[in-house]
Amino acid sequence: MKQPALPPHVAQRLAQASALRQAGKVAEAVTAYRAVLAEAPGLPDSWYNLGWLLRRAGDPIGALEAYDRALSLSITGPEEVLLNKGVIYADDLLDPAKAEQTYRAALAINPRYAEARFNLSNTLEDLGDREAAAKEYRALLEQEPDAAEPLARLANLTVVTSRDDEIVERLKSALARNDLPADHRASLGFALGRLLDQVGEFDMAFDAYRRANAASLASRHPQMPGYNRARQDAFVDSLIAVPPPESLPFDTTSAISPVFILGQFRSGSTLLEQILSAHSAVTTAGELPLLGTIVARDLSPYPRSLASLTPDKAAALRDAYLEGVALRFPDASGIVTDKRPDNFYHIGLILRLFPNARILHTVRDPRDTCLSNYFLHLSHDHAHALDLADLGHHYCAYKRLMAHWKTIAGDRMLGVEYDTLVRNPETAIRDVTAFLDLPFEEACLNFQSSRAPVKTASVWQVREPLYQRSSGRWRNYESHLGPLLEALND
Repeated sequence: MKQPALPPHVAQRLAQASALRQAGKVAEAVTAYRAVLAEAPGLPDSWYNLGWLLRRAGDPIGALEAYDRALSLSITGPEEVLLNKGVIYADDLLDPAKAEQTYRAALAINPRYAEARFNLSNTLEDLGDREAAAKEYRALLEQEPDAAEPLARLANLTVVTSRDDEIVERLKSALARNDLPADHRASLGFALGRLLDQVGEFDMAFDAYRRANAASLASRHPQMPGYNRARQDAFVDSLIAVPPPESLPFDTTSAISPVFILGQFRSGSTLLEQILSAHSAVTTAGELPLLGTIVARDLSPYPRSLASLTPDKAAALRDAYLEGVALRFPDASGIVTDKRPDNFYHIGLILRLFPNARILHTVRDPRDTCLSNYFLHLSHDHAHALDLADLGHHYCAYKRLMAHWKTIAGDRMLGVEYDTLVRNPETAIRDVTAFLDLPFEEACLNFQSSRAPVKTASVWQVREPLYQRSSGRWRNYESHLGPLLEALND
């Protein structure tokens, strides 16, 4: 659609809005675009930019409305708008059915839109539809035979019985390319390690994982900081130094009672949330970004600002959190789980905003936990996972912090042992439901039938009945784990 001619003052405001967007000043840019569109509502690109900004401002519903306005004005490249809408449905609103519908609408416009097909495949994985997801990844590879990410994802869906399996050879062939970017090399390497581990080729698997971590490190942006042990210790010290929260009145007005599931990555948090998703009185919300947003937006310098947090401001921040939950899950009431593992940093904040909060702390053997993180292609925000000694140091700092939180949280925090959960599930689940003042329900023992979407690396493990093969897994790699074991014993 041809953009209408703008009055000079509107054109000037539009240029200012664009400059603010490019400078990363999200709130100011949102205000500027709203002012432009109030006077010139027929600008599809401006509606698109407003939608892009609103999502980053934490308003996914507003973003969807802005994208719909762009589509109604016949924006050029509507499939890109639909892609962005699909991401909001999938990641922000945890509505994979609408995400799937939206991605398919984008593909109906442009069947060769690789990004939409890749996201569709991811959503089908979230829904537990392994066969349909694999079909889409294969379609992508037919379209782009050298594409690394679809191959890695297809390999992660595949069960092999031999190190000579066709998909293993295909991964090795792709990794032999000299022109392969480091981030693609990392994805393929982690996928190869997983398959070799699957068939018991542990030495070969560890070598693949070691190379994958090295490739991930090489792909890190130069401005992205690496793991700094002294900085981590100082941050944990600063959290411990904040005085315990004063006794505050419970919030009895909200229809939502948040339950926080937290702990180390790969410690069983996804498994526990999936079990609870089968309970009739629980809404599972996945890994909500709300506490992190509050910290970044409202609590600088953190955590020192917690010491002077007034009851009124705590109430306002609590309301902001609950509004964020209600925005994503308008029909939710009662218990809503927030399964963001690294919220363990924010227990001091949780207890200030929700004095009656229940916290489920998932715990697993540190050697299994750290090894599982080393075998996972995490974002560069988790730089400690690239190095065994750093993993051990990070775990020890976490353990020290959790010991401190336990003295403060007391009976508001329950430790949930992964090994107990998989070996004696009914006892462990009964302990959890009793802690949450819920009746035990047999459905929780058949959690693998739950249709709750799963958006973590554990997506396929939690689609299966409980198994014990991950307990003690570190022993398969003991000869390679010297730096980790030394750090954990330091």
